[in-house]
Amino acid sequence: MKKRLLFVIAILTLLLVVACHQAKQQDPSKASPMEDAFEAKKDSLTTNKNRKGAAIKITPVKDQGESDLCWIYAMLATIESERLMLGDSVNLSADFLARHFMEEQARRCYLITNADITTRGMASMTLRLLQEYGITHWDAYHLDVNFDVVARKVKKTVEANRGKGLEEMSQSLTGMLDESTRPLPRYVFMLGMEYTTQEFALSVCLPGEYIALTSFTHHPYGQPFRLEVADNYYQDEFLNLPLDTLMAHIDRALTAGHPVCWEGDISEPGFSWPKGFAKTKDDDEKENGNPKTDADTRQHAFEQGETTDDHCMELIGITNIKGKKYYLAKNSWGEDNDLGGFMYLSENYLRMKTIAVWMTHDAYELKTEKRL
Repeated sequence: MKKRLLFVIAILTLLLVVACHQAKQQDPSKASPMEDAFEAKKDSLTTNKNRKGAAIKITPVKDQGESDLCWIYAMLATIESERLMLGDSVNLSADFLARHFMEEQARRCYLITNADITTRGMASMTLRLLQEYGITHWDAYHLDVNFDVVARKVKKTVEANRGKGLEEMSQSLTGMLDESTRPLPRYVFMLGMEYTTQEFALSVCLPGEYIALTSFTHHPYGQPFRLEVADNYYQDEFLNLPLDTLMAHIDRALTAGHPVCWEGDISEPGFSWPKGFAKTKDDDEKENGNPKTDADTRQHAFEQGETTDDHCMELIGITNIKGKKYYLAKNSWGEDNDLGGFMYLSENYLRMKTIAVWMTHDAYELKTEKRL
């Protein structure tokens, strides 16, 4: 069944890729050198001919709205790109997983009275939700709702049904969510064929396909550990690597055509969503190259709360601007910035502000092989 599903999905590839990566047109009078560089490169980013790094195919830029669901959007964007690069065509529903996340939290909140309902999380949780509940297409379950508002309604429903029993609470919750959002689809229909959402999920992401990586000095290198950030609700483990090793894995993955899901800090003054770039203060301190952030500086910022777990994006390429390395990221805040929904993150920004990244095991195990 899986092979038949992949064959059907492949038929749709050409229809979707044509619509991918339509960046916003720039006002020439306001364009910076960085923006000019993006304009010159953006067309090549949808092909396999980008000389500066991997040309990773993407689905259209999405908008997570007012809720903190970037961790779902970025991880699904990474999965979508991985499948596109393999010749499949998928555009996945973030709202489907968000709805299941609300239900999962409600059960926990009912049984643990001090538990809260939130839209925050980490990309690892997206993978767990996908394997547990499956997934469907973007168009099959796309909602115009604020999940922060839904989360508050979930909390009220749990409290209103406390003491009535978990089953009765769940029934009330389903009714409220069906009214506030809409009923969840149970099947995925493609060209006359029917699949459960779990079957469809297995066709786009196998269990254990992705590896979670990080780099901190308060745990041994080469060993997994439970990352101590507030949004790691399920105490997922991350393989700890030396900083240079982590960056090398990111570079190899992107250069070979594998997307990378990035999670990190965006609270720095050098992070500018409107202009579409992020850099550290060190990026402008020396004329001849960047002073690279080392592991001790990075660790100190983390321990002092200066590097926090704020946001998730999909990394889709590497480029060089005025002799400095930048990573191209696809964001999930819509297209309303100078780069049409994309951002450039400096090498130093990634070295200092990365909390964790996710890539496939195939990407992680690359040495010098290239897929493009």
